[in-house]
Amino acid sequence: MTAHLIRGHQALRASAARAAAATRSERGDVPGWVLITLMTAALVVGLWAIAGDQLQTIFEDALSGVTGPDDPR
Repeated sequence: MTAHLIRGHQALRASAARAAAATRSERGDVPGWVLITLMTAALVVGLWAIAGDQLQTIFEDALSGVTGPDDPR
């Protein structure tokens, strides 16, 4: 009976150690997320610099299409 309890205890500790190792490895890759964020910001700034006027025109046209023409008063 004692040997059975020892084996059960060892199996439980091994399972807990595997769960703890899996938790540590699932925390995420912080430098990877930082890189993705910086690259996304760079793309937005680049598009804004290249096509800012065109994007503003498209946005204003879309808004005027929804709200109607300006009030002529």
